[in-house]
Amino acid sequence: MTKIVFMGTPQFAVTTLQMLLDEGYDVAAVVTQPDRPVGRKRVLTPTPVKQLAMEHGIQVWQPEKLRTSETVEDIRKLAPDLIVTAAYGQILPKAVLDVPRYGCINVHGSLLPYYRGGAPIQRSIINGEPKTGVTIMYMAEGMDTGDMLTRVEVPITDEDNAGTMFEKLSVEGADLLRRTLPDLLAGKLTAEVQNHDLATYAPNLKREDELIDWSKSSRALFNQVRGLVPYSGAFTTWNGEVFKVWKCVWKEQGQATSSAVPGTVLNVSEDGIEVQTGDGSIWLTEVQPAGKKAMEVRDFVRGGKLETGTVLG
Repeated sequence: MTKIVFMGTPQFAVTTLQMLLDEGYDVAAVVTQPDRPVGRKRVLTPTPVKQLAMEHGIQVWQPEKLRTSETVEDIRKLAPDLIVTAAYGQILPKAVLDVPRYGCINVHGSLLPYYRGGAPIQRSIINGEPKTGVTIMYMAEGMDTGDMLTRVEVPITDEDNAGTMFEKLSVEGADLLRRTLPDLLAGKLTAEVQNHDLATYAPNLKREDELIDWSKSSRALFNQVRGLVPYSGAFTTWNGEVFKVWKCVWKEQGQATSSAVPGTVLNVSEDGIEVQTGDGSIWLTEVQPAGKKAMEVRDFVRGGKLETGTVLG
């Protein structure tokens, strides 16, 4: 039986690990990120992958930095036939890449060579891509530079956000790996070298990526908000405090034609808050004032505190 070490951290990776277990593979160990404080009470919480591993009695290693940890030697001693990674969060050192006879393969949430890096799903939506996908690839010492084994395309619709695409791609990725592994282990696959000249990058998101620039187009702002939901959310400021936007509506037709400064509130109703953008307007439909929970606009506007003419940001 093929002995596998699985390396992954978030919910995206859980679907892949569950598939390996369901298919009867010998998952001998799991490597995941250390437990982190979560929520306002900062409760130390295991990663989703660790939780699943513990339910199945699989040994778990959680090095802060894999490259300089004892886990490298632990993996070498275990001598797995294959290492499978999915959103692990660290680049594997050569000392690990050289261990398994079938190599180290990764379930990456983009159509490589496009969107290499830690936030391919969010960046694809923020950049307005019509599609994304999953690539099964060999791991290499660079950032997602390894040869590709199989790929599957997945469309991005206007109804999608980062959360829905994570769910879709986690399912598609697990199924693609399920179909890829038998041929890989039988030596029937020929890897394809990436065209590195076409590579684009998707670095992890920072605070500045969440800040709304109202001078951008309505479509760009619509994509930005979707690309940050349901995780960090996009934000502007109102009365000097953070004002988050969790959902908005953009219509190609019927945008406001106004000479107002971008960020100006043009209309306030229970249907939404219309805000001037660089090329028209956009309607905010779910918001979160500072110190409050996220809420539908109809609940927010009943307080009557946000007035037409207010400039956000």
